[in-house]
Order: sequence, then C-alpha cells, then structure tokens
Amino acid sequence: MNWETLDRELLDAHAKEDRDALIRLYTEAGNQSETAGNTDAAWFYLTHAFVFALEAGSPDAPHLNARLAEQGRAIMLSYQ
Repeated sequence: MNWETLDRELLDAHAKEDRDALIRLYTEAGNQSETAGNTDAAWFYLTHAFVFALEAGSPDAPHLNARLAEQGRAIMLSYQ
C-alpha cells in the first residue's frame, strides 16, 4: 500500500474509531517504515498500533509488545 493510501485510510479509521483498522494500518505503516530503514518512524507507528491493540483487547497486543520490547522501546507486559 502506498503512503498516500495508507494516510487516507488511517484518517478514515480514526474518524470511524475503527480500532481493528487502526491496529492493522499502524502496523503496516511501522512495517513499511522499518523496511525503508526509518526506525524512529517504525517504532512510532508500532507504538500506536500497540496502544490501540491494548485498548481493544486485541490478540495482536502481545506480539506488538514483544516487537517493541526487543528494540528497547517498551517493557514486556504480562498477559493473563
């Protein structure tokens, strides 16, 4: 997905308060940024994905937490 489309879809997901889409889209933005070598942007986007995943009780939260923790960008939380 190109950045223009991604940005438009992120804005739309925010307007609709669609947490599932926000998790997916912020994860995609993080992945694309990481692939492009822009690590600060990658962890910014992935942190947003993680926060939305936590709020939604998404099964993606532990995986996102682990990615962030591995890079020293978050502490590893306990999920029970």
